[in-house]
Amino acid sequence: MKKAGGVLLAVLAVVVIILVGSCFYTVQPNEYVAVRQFGRIVHIEETPGLKFKLPFVQSTQSISKAVKLYDVPLSDVITRDKKSMIADNYVMWHVTDATKYIRTLEAMDARAEERIEAAVYNALKNVISSMTQDEVIEARGEKLTQMLTDEANSDISGYGIEVIVAEIKALDLPDDNKAAVYDRMISERQNIAASYTAEGEMEAQKIRNDTDRTVTIMQAEAERQAEILMAEGEAEYMRILQEAYNTEDKAAFYNFTRSLDAFEKALSGTGNTIMLDKDSVLAQVLYGMGE
Repeated sequence: MKKAGGVLLAVLAVVVIILVGSCFYTVQPNEYVAVRQFGRIVHIEETPGLKFKLPFVQSTQSISKAVKLYDVPLSDVITRDKKSMIADNYVMWHVTDATKYIRTLEAMDARAEERIEAAVYNALKNVISSMTQDEVIEARGEKLTQMLTDEANSDISGYGIEVIVAEIKALDLPDDNKAAVYDRMISERQNIAASYTAEGEMEAQKIRNDTDRTVTIMQAEAERQAEILMAEGEAEYMRILQEAYNTEDKAAFYNFTRSLDAFEKALSGTGNTIMLDKDSVLAQVLYGMGE
């Protein structure tokens, strides 16, 4: 009887452990836990910790919140000007609504990525087809990425998932028309460079003309000022002379010194002969020196 009682207690202990274990579940960080009752979702728990559920009646399903990376296959798209381009994309996505994710995609990442692939292809087709090839090339980077991301999300919003970013790794041309497109792009850039050069030369010539005109005006003004100063200097010189020789004796002395200066210049050098009138000032000076 004791042995049978011990077995019974052991069985009861196991039952209790199983019962207690089925009453609780754990929610890990960065995950959702869907609580189901007879297959129907009754609650989505996303707060980490130990949680309670009805034993045997309710079950749980874990769904990751983590961001996932999906490498989208190459896509061939056509621009508005009917040019073919090859796009290589990757997508970062995550689950935002566990209920929708379970009901529409059965919480299967593979099915979610199928929908994402289709959404990204449609986004590429819609965005690229609305732009010319040159516009696509110019928009590469943040602008084009944002356009693709927004377009893709509008197509998958009903699945409880979100594309965080739809990034183009490479956007290339088919091999058969790469050379022609590159030559055209080079030619266009050369035309733009020539236009900038012409504008620069025109602006430089304008600056040179303005500078030359300014210099001419300044030079003319300087010459005018110089003429005024020279005239004022000559007037002052004449005034000083007039004041210096304003008497008969001073005037006679001035004429005498001027005559000596002229005589000195005339006799400079060798073999010079001077013919003088006897009434000239120089003759009078010579006669006076001989007395």
